Amino acid sequence: MPMDLKDKKQVEKNKSFIQSLEFALTGWKTVYQDERNFRTHLRMSLLVIVFGFIFQLTIGEWLWLVGVIFLVLFAEMLNTTFENIVDMVTDHHFHSLGKKIKDVAAGAVLLTACFAVIVGALIFIPKIIQLFLS
Repeated sequence: MPMDLKDKKQVEKNKSFIQSLEFALTGWKTVYQDERNFRTHLRMSLLVIVFGFIFQLTIGEWLWLVGVIFLVLFAEMLNTTFENIVDMVTDHHFHSLGKKIKDVAAGAVLLTACFAVIVGALIFIPKIIQLFLS
C-alpha cells in the first residue's frame, strides 16, 4: 500500500547531520525492540566484553573481538532490512523468491556468527587453558 505524501512529514533529503543521526538511532531502537535475535546477539556481545576485561585482552585481541561483534550486529540489521522489504513487497504472503532472499540473509548472519565464535575461541580458549594449568 503506497504512502500518501500527506502522511509523511518529510519528503526530501535530510537537512542536517543531527537529523540523520536521529534517524539512525531510531533504526537501532527499532531493531532492538523488534528483533529477538538482535537482543540475543547484543547480550552475548556484552558477556564477551566482560570476559575480555576479566582476561585482560591485548589491543589486537580487542580489535578482533570488537570487529566481529560489530560484524554480527551489522549482519543482523541487514537481515532485518531484507526481511522487512520482502514482507512489504509480498504483503506478508509466501513467495518462493522472498523465501530465498530471507534464507540467504539469515545464512549471512549465521556465517558471521560462526566467524565470531571462531575468533572468540581463538582468543579465549588458550587463556582458559592457561588459567587451569597455572
